[in-house]
Amino acid sequence: MANPITKNGMDKIQEELDRLVKVEREELKIVISDARDLGDLKENAEYHAAKEKQSIMEGRIAKLQGIVASSEVLDPSLVESEKIVFGATVTILNADTDESIVYQIVGEPESNINEGKISFNSPLGKALIGKEVGDEVIVKAPKGDIEYEVEDIEYK
Repeated sequence: MANPITKNGMDKIQEELDRLVKVEREELKIVISDARDLGDLKENAEYHAAKEKQSIMEGRIAKLQGIVASSEVLDPSLVESEKIVFGATVTILNADTDESIVYQIVGEPESNINEGKISFNSPLGKALIGKEVGDEVIVKAPKGDIEYEVEDIEYK
């Protein structure tokens, strides 16, 4: 089965992939060529640094290509559900702190807690899937269980 990803997430991955392949890879080829022209490669720090950067970049390109090839784009705005499913933007209330938090449930490659995007495979993501507004959600955390209440569900 393909890994789910939102259209926005796929666009960001495709954008990074295009930049790496079309811009950074080409710039690095020039840097390596220029460094090679400086002479003895055994003692050429610029050459070795550029080759190391190239290796890291090629690894990232391969990873992104793998994500693109193995992912299925799902559009949250087309979902009509009263329950939380992939792509939902969910407002939850932390029962202990009385603080509301908004998260979007997304695929693994696009999850970023700082952007309010959590993976459907994360403990919180798994706990939220299938719930409705008003439901209580208990998440097992290392410091103990955390209780949330689902306040709102949107698909945008």
